[in-house]
Amino acid sequence: MPPMKRADAEQVIAFLLKMNGQYGTFLLGDKANPSTRGVGTGTPLVNGASQTGDELITDGWTISTTGILKAGDWIQLGSGSTTRLYKVLDDVNSDGSGNATINIFPNLRSSPDDDAVLTVSNTQGLWRLVSNETEYSIDNMSIYGMTFACAEAL
Repeated sequence: MPPMKRADAEQVIAFLLKMNGQYGTFLLGDKANPSTRGVGTGTPLVNGASQTGDELITDGWTISTTGILKAGDWIQLGSGSTTRLYKVLDDVNSDGSGNATINIFPNLRSSPDDDAVLTVSNTQGLWRLVSNETEYSIDNMSIYGMTFACAEAL
């Protein structure tokens, strides 16, 4: 976590305590990279059910667009307890029909439904704390430093 004053730090500490160690789950995204580096336009959807592996076939993108997504962008499938976060591994272009195949990491955890919504900005994943331990420190200026480990909640 970034350095913070007590008012903000206490809110984070309380939130982490409410997780009850590894039992609670929470949604968290990459706050440093809330939007794609690629164009990311259109209304992207999963194109076809029963998909597995490290490629996601999609449609609904702006047609014939180079760089619709860029390597390193995040995409999200699902919402709430089904939220899953994936990293785009290669630059992606859409074809003349707005279709695009995305190489992702990690592999799909479950097969998304046909026409499932693909989120490309302010993406999040579902996480849980790795342990009951949260480390924090307070310096002479009353600035809090805080670290915690989390893993994807599957």
